[in-house]
Amino acid sequence: MLHVSGPLLTVDVGARTTEETDVDDVLESFIGGRGVATRLAHDRIPFDADPLGPENSLFFSTGPMQTSNMSFTGRMNCTAVSPLTGGLFSSNAGGFMSRNFADAGYAAVEVTGESDELVVVHVTDEGVEFEAVPDLEEATVPEITEYVEETHGLSEEHVACIGPAGENLVRFASVMTTESRAFGRGGLGAVLGSKNVKAVTFEGDSRREAEIPPIQMDVHREAATSDHIMKQQGTTSVTSLANEVSALPTRYFSELQFEGVEGINGDRVGEKKYKRGTCSSCAFACKLPTKDEERGVETEGPEYETVMSFGSNCSVDDVVDVMKSNELCDRYGVDTISCGNAVAAYLAAEDEFGNVDLIHEMVEKIAYREGDGDVLAEGIARFHDELGVDNWTVKGLSFAAHDGRTLNGQGLSYAVANRGADHMFTTLYAWEYPLVDRESALDPTGLDGKAPHIVEQENARALEDCGIICRFSRSFMTPERYEGLFEADYDDLLAVGSRVVELERHFNNQRGFDRADDTLPYDLPDFEAALDDYYAQRDWNADGTVPDDHVNEPQSAD
Repeated sequence: MLHVSGPLLTVDVGARTTEETDVDDVLESFIGGRGVATRLAHDRIPFDADPLGPENSLFFSTGPMQTSNMSFTGRMNCTAVSPLTGGLFSSNAGGFMSRNFADAGYAAVEVTGESDELVVVHVTDEGVEFEAVPDLEEATVPEITEYVEETHGLSEEHVACIGPAGENLVRFASVMTTESRAFGRGGLGAVLGSKNVKAVTFEGDSRREAEIPPIQMDVHREAATSDHIMKQQGTTSVTSLANEVSALPTRYFSELQFEGVEGINGDRVGEKKYKRGTCSSCAFACKLPTKDEERGVETEGPEYETVMSFGSNCSVDDVVDVMKSNELCDRYGVDTISCGNAVAAYLAAEDEFGNVDLIHEMVEKIAYREGDGDVLAEGIARFHDELGVDNWTVKGLSFAAHDGRTLNGQGLSYAVANRGADHMFTTLYAWEYPLVDRESALDPTGLDGKAPHIVEQENARALEDCGIICRFSRSFMTPERYEGLFEADYDDLLAVGSRVVELERHFNNQRGFDRADDTLPYDLPDFEAALDDYYAQRDWNADGTVPDDHVNEPQSAD
């Protein structure tokens, strides 16, 4: 089976020490990316670790496909215990850093401990440098990348960093790379902030090449020649469809359709796109560099999730206003979905829906934890009672844009996902809109028979994250192509994905998560029976926990 190669590099930023560890057994079993990081995190982070304490580790990892030239492979994985959800959390970011990470020669890099001063950690194939950077305190993401380029000659493509939000321990702060790409959602930026690490850079000339079968070029060629709407509109191409079928959260989840959708849909975003945007080695080029010269706004995006969180959910019908929110989040280093939803909750409490100036003001206040922003920075699950609004989260993670009240299987997926209300854990919405061929589509209504589909897609998404291969390869990466690329039976590859999901669940179980956390703030038909079916499909206990004998050499909980 194809897998990433190289040692684990552990960087203790408190002790200022490094250590290389042979982890070939883990690489052979878990391929790379999310799988390798999950196994390492499960075995090396104490089950009772404080997410913002020195004992939490943050793992950067890549996969074997990052040594290829195939489209859909310009991505990396980041894993740690989330300060937002309290569970083990993996996030995936695109851009151009993955090849530079691979050049350093490591399969994974673990950042642990806690520095007594603000530092940039420079990881190379010749060693690690710890650079004290007191002058970068509360620097924005563009300011950090500019500093690294001016002082070290490294472009933004070598840098993973945090903005003010990460330093201020905003629970949904992102780790940013290539300036506008985010390891988002789970607050991993706050983990780096808790360690006093402003940035990590990667460079070298020690990439450990893997023999990728020639089939990679077939995928690359089709990605280049495909006439796909995402090349013009990115994920916002689904906006009008979601609105039409009543799956677009609006005014803090109180409605499912937005009357102002024409002002923020894919057509409007496409009109603001001014050049081609892509990730490393990818010919699909679905990114969205956008600008509005009249109002002086330039950003990358917004993607569909941001159109929801800062658009319909805040009752904003001007795409340029959403672009500005997107730009602010990238500048300060916060997740656009969690931040937009938190602001939407604030607008609901203050009866200020549509107040664009207040929205942009609150993004900055969240990043710096000023005034009411300090409250919102804790995340909806922690502040909803104080504001008197409903708790629109699962496991502390606020909802993505494909609404489960209409797309019921996606709703069940939100409930059982180890990360919480995250659409990327299964992407089951694609089968319920549908965005796939009609013969593969699922009836969006009801949960009968949905559990096996959720299990299969969870496993498939985890496999992608081990590879690492982008979600948007769906139309190009068939099971036969996976078998050809990874030199393994597809069922065996899905079994790797299943073990990753199970390890995440087992770790979270040791932290107190069980069936009571697999819940929703709304009712779905036969939900409890569907939960039973899901656990049975995975051969888990009826209380939502993983039997210890499913996990090889489990970490001691003592």
